[in-house]
Amino acid sequence: MAFIDQLRAAERQNRSLLCVGLDPEPSRFPATLKGDASKIYDFCAEIVEATADCTIAFKPQIAYFAAHRAEQQLEKLIAHIRAVAPAVPVILDAKRGDIGSTAEQYAIEAFERYGADAVTLSPFMGFDSVSPYLQYQDKGAFLLCRTSNPGGDDLQSQRLGSVAGEPLLYEHVARLAQGPWNLNGQLGLVVGATYPEEIERVRVLAPTAPLLIPGVGAQGGDAVATVRAGWRPDAPIVVNSSRAICYASSGDDFAAAARREALRTRDLLEAAKP
Repeated sequence: MAFIDQLRAAERQNRSLLCVGLDPEPSRFPATLKGDASKIYDFCAEIVEATADCTIAFKPQIAYFAAHRAEQQLEKLIAHIRAVAPAVPVILDAKRGDIGSTAEQYAIEAFERYGADAVTLSPFMGFDSVSPYLQYQDKGAFLLCRTSNPGGDDLQSQRLGSVAGEPLLYEHVARLAQGPWNLNGQLGLVVGATYPEEIERVRVLAPTAPLLIPGVGAQGGDAVATVRAGWRPDAPIVVNSSRAICYASSGDDFAAAARREALRTRDLLEAAKP
């Protein structure tokens, strides 16, 4: 099944636009696990089990695993997601961006080693840094476009020329992802929930591309404005919340609290559909 079809199926099955981000920080684990990096899998697995029926995707952030030498735990976790939530795709948040030969190795890492269904990429080295991922025709790739961090303005909002009317850089990326780069319908875009007007602009430029939208929850993005700007019946959005769900409680009830927060956010997003 193509990645975009996986997203559509998960949205229907779980009635959800919510993506649960998995950013494990051992220093924030509950007391029985706190500070123990060997328990990253255990913590994340409980979050997965608690939220598996109310999410459109899971998004593990590779840096949170690699920093603690927990790559094998990440492999085990993605296998666990396959077992308990086989209909829910996994987006590996890696933000890779390198020349073709190196990109080939990163693609092997994402899709063969970890078994992810999609990966996040930086497009700023051009199409040859993206194309190796597109050789996996059932997989997806989300290109950084208009990100939720304040520093995104440094590049993404710059015009490509000095003449009024020239596109902004993020608009150019959106056009590429909708058009000439999107060889097999595999590309989506990362657009931050902190910029709902830009989400709407990206949706105009890329009417069918799936959008991965971080920034809801701890970063303060407006969930309702996000859905209204980006969701269309034929174009899925994947609205990510990480810390607000994973750390909804610092006690032993962390998984139950994560479920409550995930259900609350899922229902808020669903209610915002036009």
